[in-house]
Amino acid sequence: MSNGYDLELINVTKKYGDALAVDRINAKFKAGSYVCLLGPSGCGKSSTLRMIAGHETVTDGSVVLDGFDVSHLPPAKRGTAMMFQNYALFPHLNVRDNVAFSLRMKGEDKPSRYARANELLEMVDLTALAERLPAQLSGGQQQRVALARALVTKPKVLLLDEPLSALDPFLRIRMRAELKKLQRELGITFIHVTHGQDEALALGDELVVMNNAVIEQSGPAREVWSAPKTEFVARFMGGHNVIAFEGGKVALRADDIRFETTGLAATITSVEYQGAHVVLNARTAAGEDVLALMPDHKFFDTPKNPGDAVMLAWDEGRLHRLQA
Repeated sequence: MSNGYDLELINVTKKYGDALAVDRINAKFKAGSYVCLLGPSGCGKSSTLRMIAGHETVTDGSVVLDGFDVSHLPPAKRGTAMMFQNYALFPHLNVRDNVAFSLRMKGEDKPSRYARANELLEMVDLTALAERLPAQLSGGQQQRVALARALVTKPKVLLLDEPLSALDPFLRIRMRAELKKLQRELGITFIHVTHGQDEALALGDELVVMNNAVIEQSGPAREVWSAPKTEFVARFMGGHNVIAFEGGKVALRADDIRFETTGLAATITSVEYQGAHVVLNARTAAGEDVLALMPDHKFFDTPKNPGDAVMLAWDEGRLHRLQA
């Protein structure tokens, strides 16, 4: 598409019987970008991904790829590929045959499909394990096989459904870096569903935040995090306080709160050390809970304890007004 977008959702709706899972959403995904689709369980993000893939029918609206409405095409004809949460590897096939499987289904001869599979295995650093069965691999290795298998057909868009959720925290962080590197090398659009804010911020060039079947906010990752439009986005993305101010609601970043000699009176309710910073929760006289972040060195210069009376202060220019 000449407008710089290779995938567009136009009034896409999904109903399961009377239940509305996705409600007339519109979104454009820039070609070659890493997009994270995030929100709480049941918000419609996985249904959206599966409609793009063709694994769910679109009740209404259109999925447009490279200028063509692909809504009624089967998954294999769309130019997309999907990497599933459980990897879905064939247990009786070795790594190379798992990666080459879709090419075999298309009727490609063994030498050409193995050549392509070997290219992908090299890309995901699994050449040495090509003869192994999935049961002989670690979780991280299985994930890379699933990734290579999804990429073997040279899709225009790769769809990833919570691909890191089964991994331990250390491996998850390592795989995030590998996914980002691979996406940059390939230059294709990745659309990654997650409910983890940290994961979305680490990976996404663009974020699409969903809630109750609609898109609450979308845009560059930094913009969505630092300038949330709604109370839901501010609370869901974390790191923000939502407080009543001059007849409306505002968001205030937790790291913008200072402890001064004058300000809003509050009482410390909890203190949590997290390494580079300390998380403090305080409650105001009006009963509002306020979150503050302090660099660890500042905290230990003037420690606070639960029950301490404090004064909270901030620069008014840091208040960000939310939509009603």
